[in-house]
Amino acid sequence: MPNFFGNPKMAEWRFVAAFFGSDSETRSGNRIGADNFAITNEVELLVPNGDVDLSASTLHRLRAALQFAPVKKEYHIAVVGATGAVGAEFFRVLERRNFPVASMRALASGKSAGKKVQFRNHSTAVEELRETSFDKIDIAFFSAGGEISRKFVPIARKAGPIVIDNSSVFRMDADIPLVIPEINGRDVKQHTGLIANPNCTTAIALMAIYPLHRAFGVRRVFAASYQAVSGSGQRAINELNEQVAAAAEDRPASAEATARGQPRPRVYPHPIAFNVLPHVDVFLESGYTKEEMKMQTEGAKIMHLPRFLASVTCVRVPVYRAHSVAVSAEFEKKVSVEQAREVLAKAPGLELVDEPQKNRYPMPLNVAGKDNCEVGRVRLDCALENGLAFWVAGDQLLKGAALNAVQIAELL
Repeated sequence: MPNFFGNPKMAEWRFVAAFFGSDSETRSGNRIGADNFAITNEVELLVPNGDVDLSASTLHRLRAALQFAPVKKEYHIAVVGATGAVGAEFFRVLERRNFPVASMRALASGKSAGKKVQFRNHSTAVEELRETSFDKIDIAFFSAGGEISRKFVPIARKAGPIVIDNSSVFRMDADIPLVIPEINGRDVKQHTGLIANPNCTTAIALMAIYPLHRAFGVRRVFAASYQAVSGSGQRAINELNEQVAAAAEDRPASAEATARGQPRPRVYPHPIAFNVLPHVDVFLESGYTKEEMKMQTEGAKIMHLPRFLASVTCVRVPVYRAHSVAVSAEFEKKVSVEQAREVLAKAPGLELVDEPQKNRYPMPLNVAGKDNCEVGRVRLDCALENGLAFWVAGDQLLKGAALNAVQIAELL
């Protein structure tokens, strides 16, 4: 048996006991990786030594030994977009999941410099984002919009940290992994300093679509999203607040509102309170929006399924937090409701909530602030051959953004 503790390479690895937990532990919002992922990394690391017995008994002893292996140094973290809605969730998720943070650098625009953010009961001053902001940083989380990512991600990569970017700028670059850990976590190994976080609606929908694909082979999906205003940031949350308050005072908002005390829509082209807008992102010549095309293009890349097709209508709704998606999916194989429920009930990061007779189904109010997504209303689609219809909901600030990014960092 090799000397694990005397090997300097081993000392650079961080093995978390949760990686070796039961399947139920890894499914309920704990570390992504499960037994197979952990053992695979052990084998790949140890095989080059040439003198390792990979029998079951040896691997059993290896698991016990590695739980006491030297822990890698804590990481110096930067969060770009620290004062935004997703930025605030980064701090909460990193703290809640006990990510090994040596230091925290909160970065934002100049107008936010000096503000305070809380991390582990400590108040951290926000710094203005500069080209020198990434010195001595190990991991940089970006969630400040496409323009900031386009300018500063290359600068950060040159400075040395691994970048996990929440914008759409690099997602479809062929050499940039686009990762949902429960689906294609192994793609993280292909990174060259940058990993892309997927679109929030795509991530939530794929949490249910992918396990069904593994079982039945998905051909195409038709979907409609119901997207919360927090997906547009804090300004959209404030706008919904203002418009609801105005309506309560009988001052209805309108796109033509004047200075008579009516709040004029700023984030959206029309009032969002007590309204729905079939308009998320910019319109393309095809008539779809950019947001609507992301489920097809990003879904194909994440699932390694180049022929994946998705026709989507994205709708903004007056909900503060958590997106929902109505999905009709057609499969290669014949599928039953019972089989589908069995697959979905076992899927990591997903909970089956499907008792409509008892009024139990996924709702934004129930998944807001929750790591796992929920799926329900599972039924045979009456308009598709080998089709299923279902409803999935998830917190787009968590699984659609901050949580997914931190889970990616946990795989590094």
